[in-house]
Amino acid sequence: MFDKIKEEYGTCDILINNAGITADTLVMRMKPAQWQSVIDTNLTGVFYCTQAFFKLAAKKRTGRIINISSVVGQIGNPGQANYAAAKGGVIAMGMSNAKEFAARGITVNTVCPGFIETDMTAKLSDEYLEQVAEGIPLKRLGKPEEVAGMTRFLALDPAADYITGHCFNVDGGIAIGA
Repeated sequence: MFDKIKEEYGTCDILINNAGITADTLVMRMKPAQWQSVIDTNLTGVFYCTQAFFKLAAKKRTGRIINISSVVGQIGNPGQANYAAAKGGVIAMGMSNAKEFAARGITVNTVCPGFIETDMTAKLSDEYLEQVAEGIPLKRLGKPEEVAGMTRFLALDPAADYITGHCFNVDGGIAIGA
């Protein structure tokens, strides 16, 4: 992917790591393949994309990386040990990368959505989503454009030039109640 970007555009200024899958089940029932597929996609994929991006951006001494994690990586969720571990790892990797990449002018931040109206949450029952919304201080699920707004700010706004190594929740306040 990055070879194609380099060939077509010569460089890359912004990386948004936004891959995510789930394979939910209780730990005692989780198969090794369920654990590994989520870790490979949600954590290892971020590592490899970040590494490839850094090789391009470090030469220019500028760039922005925005990782999309999840509030579940901060507060956990029953039946999602693999997802929570991967997304928590993304948060920690982002902080480490921010410290490592700062000398090259590259900022690294993480956005942690809560329950957002997406294909992933559309698979959940209406009854469960109503229970979830009751536990969110704003009493509703978030919208994709709310996550996109924070991501856009971190990627493009000059006001974000001096922000690195931070995690921004777009979660309706769910993490403050945990």
